[in-house]
Amino acid sequence: MSERVYKKIRLVGVSRQSYEKAIQNAIEEAGKTLHGLSWFEVMEQRGAIVDGVAEFQVTIEIGFKIERANV
Repeated sequence: MSERVYKKIRLVGVSRQSYEKAIQNAIEEAGKTLHGLSWFEVMEQRGAIVDGVAEFQVTIEIGFKIERANV
C-alpha cells in the first residue's frame, strides 16, 4: 500500500436553486485549481435572503491528495 497525504480546505458554495447546486458549485470551482479531489463533507447548511430571493449556502470541506514531486 502506498503512503498518501491529504489536505482539507473549507469552502462555501452558494446557489439560488438548491443546497445540492451550492455543493456542486463549490466542487466545480475547487476543481479548476486543485487536483486529486477525493471527498467532501457538508459542515453547515444555511440560507440567506438577498433582495427578497432565497439563497442557499453550504459550507463544505474538500479533501484532496497532496502530490509529491518526483526527485
